[in-house]
Amino acid sequence: MSVTPHDESFMAAAIRLSRRHLGRTATNPSVGCLIVRDGVVVGQAVTAVGGRPHAEPQALAEAGAAARGATAYVTLEPCSHHGKTPPCAEALIAYGVARVVISVTDPDPRVSGRGIAMLREAGIEVDAGVLEADGRRSLAGYLTRQTKNRPYVTLKLAVSADGMIGREGAGQVAITGPEARAEVQALRAETDAILVGIGTAISDDPLLTVRTPGLEAQSPIRIVLDPSLALPLTSKLVQTARDVPVIVVASEEISPSGSEEGLSPSALGANPQPISPLVGEMSGRTEGGATLPAAAMDLDSRRTALEAAGVEIVYCNPYHPEILLPALATRGISSLLVEGGAKTARLFLEAGLVDRIQLYQAPVVIGEGGIESPLDATDIPPGFAQTGTQMFGEDRLDEYERGL
Repeated sequence: MSVTPHDESFMAAAIRLSRRHLGRTATNPSVGCLIVRDGVVVGQAVTAVGGRPHAEPQALAEAGAAARGATAYVTLEPCSHHGKTPPCAEALIAYGVARVVISVTDPDPRVSGRGIAMLREAGIEVDAGVLEADGRRSLAGYLTRQTKNRPYVTLKLAVSADGMIGREGAGQVAITGPEARAEVQALRAETDAILVGIGTAISDDPLLTVRTPGLEAQSPIRIVLDPSLALPLTSKLVQTARDVPVIVVASEEISPSGSEEGLSPSALGANPQPISPLVGEMSGRTEGGATLPAAAMDLDSRRTALEAAGVEIVYCNPYHPEILLPALATRGISSLLVEGGAKTARLFLEAGLVDRIQLYQAPVVIGEGGIESPLDATDIPPGFAQTGTQMFGEDRLDEYERGL
């Protein structure tokens, strides 16, 4: 059977459904599944929070006997291997579906092509690649971790009309309006982790949680690149570390025993040349160049105090994103949002480790003392294609992506 507009319509609905649990399914992808019989949806589900059960068995259970002879629309190829749960392909066969329509083939070598083969061997018709570009976008974190051994990285920037992202010494500066800020909260809610540099953590004292009512529990893990353990104990991040996890990435040079713990390059069997420290971020300096308040404090005392507050400290050169990102992937982090500041954004851009750019442009003028944005709409790096433009109040969002 050839793919029809109805197939695309149902797959689009399955993709929308899959987004409900983005950032909440641990190491498993958030997959959407619809069971359709005679043009009517008789069962639907998304991968459960925590990653199990998978979407297919839930949707099949909802459909019950109506699944026999029906069509299943699945955003990712059904698994074919026995893990902590039985193969989803087996469940589709057992319920007697007649046809399975798939958006994206699973790159996991345990599955890739095997799920499709299992279904076809059972006499089930299979069509794959339906709305594949949209499906891959919804599965970007999972696909990137599977194929590149790192999280999918989104860089979010809010830029004023005069090309600034803030003002020196002013802390947090509101550039975008409430509509755009609400959209950023939604982005945080579907992301596994959010990252800032120590300069931003000190100057802005951000919370980095999701503040949309009802979505607070979906706040991402918060990560700070903090080579000298300068994060103030009075900061909002430290004060809330027992509520929402905080990881501080400190220099290996200050590791208590010189051991390769946590996210160290040696622990991962790599020893690349380090990326040079950012200007203004030399030892004992913040992004903006100010002396770190912790520079003269005893490191052991600070380490003890941070850990007592619930902060996790790992030791990995903060200027080694090519090592940091794979290490985060080993912890099940599939998507990472880089929010600041300018030098941290530039670090990831120059390393070629940004997959998506969300560029908000606002009519606000910062003026004297502004912090220049690391990029604007006229100098998007090569390899990115613009994928959309939206307006949120008076603010414009341009989105750019690399191919997956």
